[in-house]
Amino acid sequence: MTVEDIESRLARDDSVDVNNIVRRRARALGPAYRLSYDAPIHLVRGEGVYLYDDLGRAYLDVYNNVPAVGHCHPRVVAAIAEQAATLNANTRYASELVVDYAERLLRTFPSELEHVMFTCTGSEAIDLALRISRFHTRREGIIVTANAYHGITTGVAEISPMIGERVPLGRHVRTIHAPSSGDGAGPVWAAAVSSAIKDLERHGIGFGTLVVDTVFSSDGVFTHPAGFLQDAVGVVHAAGGLVVADEVQAGFGRTGDMWGFQRHGVVPDLVALGKPMGNGMPIAGVVARAELLTDFGTAVKYFNTFAANSVCVAAARAVLDVLADEGLLDNATSVGQYLRSGMSRIASADRGIGEIRGTGLFIGADIVAPHSDGVPDGPRAQRLMNRLRERRVLTGITGPLGNVLKLRPPLPFSRENADVFLSNLDDALADV
Repeated sequence: MTVEDIESRLARDDSVDVNNIVRRRARALGPAYRLSYDAPIHLVRGEGVYLYDDLGRAYLDVYNNVPAVGHCHPRVVAAIAEQAATLNANTRYASELVVDYAERLLRTFPSELEHVMFTCTGSEAIDLALRISRFHTRREGIIVTANAYHGITTGVAEISPMIGERVPLGRHVRTIHAPSSGDGAGPVWAAAVSSAIKDLERHGIGFGTLVVDTVFSSDGVFTHPAGFLQDAVGVVHAAGGLVVADEVQAGFGRTGDMWGFQRHGVVPDLVALGKPMGNGMPIAGVVARAELLTDFGTAVKYFNTFAANSVCVAAARAVLDVLADEGLLDNATSVGQYLRSGMSRIASADRGIGEIRGTGLFIGADIVAPHSDGVPDGPRAQRLMNRLRERRVLTGITGPLGNVLKLRPPLPFSRENADVFLSNLDDALADV
């Protein structure tokens, strides 16, 4: 995109500073970075479920899941500041802070998952999980969903088809469709996994790992019926493979459970966590069955220089405190249901909303052409997202056809916030 293109896009925005910032951004950062929305926003402050631009205007955040307990939560901010003024060191020193946090984090998982290894990002966590799985199974074959996104390292980009055709999948990777909603989803999806395993083996590639985003976010958000992952996990284990649950987006209470895999009644072999762990601070990790790390941890040197540094661990500990003390998992369940019910009422008026999927505060809604019997309409979804932005409500788009409105607000999102969103959604649908 040229500077002239950017300036044309900014013509509608009344903040003079944005024009200059975006020009400088294009020159300094180059073409690889993308901006959200047709008219970019110059954000300068965040608080709770709101973001504020340079003119002091508030935007209701219905999209950013990384600050899980809310933007600039005072308890997290205080924990970061206090620890930064005390000590910030790496994990090669004996640290009670790190051990206390690890023990507390592991208590939120099934007892079979006994160890945690820390990283700085979700991409690193997925990459490490793949290394562990490959070391244990001695097999390279990986299965992911057809529009999956798992991260940006070289190895993880190879299993992230959402990035696009210019980033080729690894030859050891097979893709399958995302599970559909409704009865029979489990056996049908397990059959797809089984077929992909056979294809890998037919081509001389041993199957080792199934990687699953437990809400199938980039595939369009698929969460129902509860339990549909069970059959596929059984197929994987029968074939000698391991299951990696990608909880970067679903984890830390977003679905109303602490972890997205819990509602399916399964225990993964490895679980990847991302930056919601520290409310946006660079801390992430892999939780694993003990037997998987017995040989790996002994034979392979692993040191991630500042993963689980003191400041990030303090932030992560504060996040667990806030999740427990403020009842945010229950809030995700109740407000999420309220939000989906409100969206269903709007959809019933034939406003161009199709199926609404999700659990807790992770929701995907198909945007379809009005009066079309459910024909996906990606361009209309883009217009809707941008019209909501003009109304200072921030949302996103996902799915292979780009027609799924994606909602994942910070977890303190309230019914009052939901009412604001629903009112603006109704009006924006009329506009587009």
